[in-house]
Amino acid sequence: MKAERHAKIIELIENYNIETQDELAERLAEAGFVSTQATISRDIRELKLTKIAFPGGKAKYVLLKNQQESNMIRYKRVLRDGILTMETAQNIIVIKTVSGLAMAVAAALDNLNIYGVVGSIAGDDTIMCVIRSNDMAADVMDSIGHFTQNADVEEE
Repeated sequence: MKAERHAKIIELIENYNIETQDELAERLAEAGFVSTQATISRDIRELKLTKIAFPGGKAKYVLLKNQQESNMIRYKRVLRDGILTMETAQNIIVIKTVSGLAMAVAAALDNLNIYGVVGSIAGDDTIMCVIRSNDMAADVMDSIGHFTQNADVEEE
């Protein structure tokens, strides 16, 4: 059942601009696969789906290709190794990094296409990361934190 559900998820994200887990759950249910939010979240992780921006300011799930996956691992490693602390100030996240790594961390943040990140500016050891809204700042900080603590990051 899991393999069939995974195949259906891939088919759905290739044919529709699916933005949320709820939307994915609805499409799966329409196809006869009733799943919990936890199962869908696990499926997304196992399939290594990620969200990318598309025209109109929206994001959608996509399946990473091998080179993209390799780059994602590198970007996550840069975040994990470079970030020391994060603090929000309304819609800005101030990130302290290891000295000399701020630009690499900012580039990784930009390339990870984290939903809600407008852009970032880096100095030597500090990044100002602008978030689309005050309400999104905590979620973005959680996403960045997930990358820095992600045990699934593989060593190459």
